[in-house]
Amino acid sequence: MSTPRVEEKLFQNRYLVDAGRPHIRVAAHTAPSANLLAMTRLCPAGCYGLNDAGQVEVVPDGCFECGTCRVLCEPSGEIEWNYPRGGFGVLFKFG
Repeated sequence: MSTPRVEEKLFQNRYLVDAGRPHIRVAAHTAPSANLLAMTRLCPAGCYGLNDAGQVEVVPDGCFECGTCRVLCEPSGEIEWNYPRGGFGVLFKFG
């Protein structure tokens, strides 16, 4: 019997989207900072990406609420992060 991979376990989680009320917002910027660019590689859920204009955008659907972006970007004001409203956000199946 093979050991399940992390990705297979994460696929078991559910995420309830709070339409129109994202819990993470990226501050307006003309050029992304090094921290914002790092989030395009560091976010374990892959919520951060570059748009066609070269700006970092966030799509918080599927966010694990791990806090990586909070530690890296929130203190400098590059993002605004709040917990999702009750009943929304990630629902972990394994813990």
